[in-house]
Amino acid sequence: MTRLAQTEGLTDIQREILSTVRDFVDKEILPVATELEHRDEYPTQIVEGLKELGVFGLMIPEEYGGLGESLLTYALTVEEIARGWMSVSGIINTHFIVAYMLKQHGTQEQKDYFLPKMAAGEIRGAFSMSEPALGSDVSAISSKGVRDDGGTSRSSEAESGGGYVLTGQKMWLTNGGSSTLVAVLCRTDEGHPEGTPPHKSMTTFLVEKEAGFGEVRPGLTIPGKIEKMGYKGVDTTELIMDGLRIPADRVLGGRTGRGFYHMMDGVEVGRVNVAARGCGVAQRAFELGVSYAQQRHTFGKPIAQHQAIQFKLAEMATKVEAAHAMMVNAARKKDSGQRNDLEAGMAKYLASEYCKEVVEDAFRIHGGYGFSKEYEIERLYREAPMLLIGEGTAEIQKMIIGRRLLEEYRIQA
Repeated sequence: MTRLAQTEGLTDIQREILSTVRDFVDKEILPVATELEHRDEYPTQIVEGLKELGVFGLMIPEEYGGLGESLLTYALTVEEIARGWMSVSGIINTHFIVAYMLKQHGTQEQKDYFLPKMAAGEIRGAFSMSEPALGSDVSAISSKGVRDDGGTSRSSEAESGGGYVLTGQKMWLTNGGSSTLVAVLCRTDEGHPEGTPPHKSMTTFLVEKEAGFGEVRPGLTIPGKIEKMGYKGVDTTELIMDGLRIPADRVLGGRTGRGFYHMMDGVEVGRVNVAARGCGVAQRAFELGVSYAQQRHTFGKPIAQHQAIQFKLAEMATKVEAAHAMMVNAARKKDSGQRNDLEAGMAKYLASEYCKEVVEDAFRIHGGYGFSKEYEIERLYREAPMLLIGEGTAEIQKMIIGRRLLEEYRIQA
C-alpha cells in the first residue's frame, strides 16, 4: 500500500479484501486498461475476475449469498478499482446501487429472487432516472407507467393485480447494454389526487431484459452505445420504452409513489461511490506524476528537484489526502445509520474537483508526453471530467450542501 490515502481502524477482513483487490488491479487491470479504453472494448475478462472475487456481492447480505460488507469497504474497493480503470468501477457501481435499493426497499419476494443472482454476478444491474430533456431535474420526468389490468405477469397472484405499461425515453444508462436488470423511474399518477407533488407520484420498476442492443424484450429497445470523450469500455446508452409491459410484482417495494425516495437513497450511496472513484483516479494521477518527475531530466537534474514541480507534487498529495478523508467520513456516517446527504455531497463535490486538478497537474508534469496516447495520463485526463457530472453535477452538489447547511444553521425566531 502507498503512503497516501491510508484508512485507520479497518478490520483484518477489510484489509484482506482491499489487499486482494489492489493486487488484482495491479496485475489484471493496469496492464491492459489503456489499450482496452482506446478500443472502447468492454472489459469482459476483468469483470469475470471481479465476479470470481465476489465483488458483485460485496454489500449484499450473507443470507443472499453476498459478503455482507459495509459501505466503507465497498467505497475503498471502488477507490482501488478506479485507480486501475475508472470505467470498471462504473460497471460495479450501477450494479451495486440496484442491489442496495432492492436490499433496502424491495419486497421479500424481490429480495429472494434477485439478490442471490446479483451476488453471484449472474444478474447485472443498471438504473435509469435521466431523460434527454431534463438533466438534473428528476422531478420533471415524462416517462409514464400506466395501470393495465390485462397486463402480463409472472405469477397468478400478480395476474390478478394486473400490471403496467411503460412508455418513454431514458438517457445515460451506465451498463445499459450489458445489464440484465434495470431499475427504471417513471411517473405513475394512478391513486394520487390532482395537485400531488411530482416527486410523490413516481415509481421504480424492476425491468428484466436480455443483454445486448436493439429490441431486448418486447417494447424495450437499447439503441446502441453513446460515443463518449472518455469513460470508455463501459457501455452508456439510451433506453426506449414503447408499450413495455411490466407485472405488478416488479414494482419496487410493491407500492407506487415511492420511486423518487428509492432513487435518492440509491444516489446518496452512489455519490460516496463517485467520491471514491475521484480518489482512486487522483491517486493514480499522483503516482504517475511523482514517478515521471523522478525520471525526466531537465537542466541537468530530475525535474522532481525543481521547486516548481515539488510545489505541484505537494499540492497534489494534499488534495488526494483531503478527498480520501471526506469520502471515508461520508461512508462511515451512512454505515452508522445516520443521514449522510450533506457529507456525501461534500465528498463527491470535493473529490471530483480535486481529481480534475490533480490529473491536470500530473498532465502538466508530463509536458508534451502527456498529450501522447502512449502515456496513461492521457486516458485519465479524458476520464476525470465525467466525475464532475455523474450522480449529480458539481452545481447540484453545492445546492444540496447549501440547503442542508441552512437546515443545520437555521436561525431560531
